[in-house]
Amino acid sequence: MRFEGKSVVVTGASSGMGRQIAYDFAKEGATVVAVARRAERLEELAGQVESDGLAGKVLPYVGDVCSREVNEGMIDFAVKKCGKLDVLVNNAGIMDGFEAIGDISDERWDQVFAVNVKGPMFAMRKAVQVMLGQKTHGNIVNVASIGGTNGARAGAAYTASKHALVGMTENTGYMYAHEGIRCNAICPGGVETEIGGSMMSGSGINQFGMDRAMAGLDKEIRTGKPEELAAAVLFVASDEASFMTGACVKVDGGVSVN
Repeated sequence: MRFEGKSVVVTGASSGMGRQIAYDFAKEGATVVAVARRAERLEELAGQVESDGLAGKVLPYVGDVCSREVNEGMIDFAVKKCGKLDVLVNNAGIMDGFEAIGDISDERWDQVFAVNVKGPMFAMRKAVQVMLGQKTHGNIVNVASIGGTNGARAGAAYTASKHALVGMTENTGYMYAHEGIRCNAICPGGVETEIGGSMMSGSGINQFGMDRAMAGLDKEIRTGKPEELAAAVLFVASDEASFMTGACVKVDGGVSVN
């Protein structure tokens, strides 16, 4: 097992990719601090891990990742329970409504950046501070998006937020390369998750922006499955990827090269 005895924090762990990532880390022997707002979903996940007889376990941690206190608290909780932090996975994220810059509201912009940029920054800052004091150091995996490598696959807010996350990933990977801390990102395309629900908040979906973002896409390329993205996250977090840092790996079925 690749993560036996490891301490892992996963945000956005109540559904979709985050749930699968947390489950798969536990399957490989890790103690996983699963972070989300929906306590009942986290308890269900912890119960399933236990009933399935997995080698690791899930410890629910309820909170909103927009909060600095929650991000710092989840890291402190992992260290308290395990004595260290080996892996941080910043998975929590929300979409915009495909609004182009002329249509984006201040409220939508701030909401997207709070979840997709400020939350990961709070978590990464705290994680790096902890990892620098450990002999084992550790690594960070950010779930970005092809929206962070391409300007035409989402609205202005989501695109800018994921470009920011890619930039933080690359900068952190470079800055701490000599300290034994790795930082990488995976960049999914469309995935079977609940993130689409966040598009309906505020004014809903902007038709102009959606039509532009969908233009030229190969409609025959299927959406990804949570287990496929989780496999990529676990690989990047594992010792098999020990020479990778500052990398942003596209896991999108080829849609970004269309």
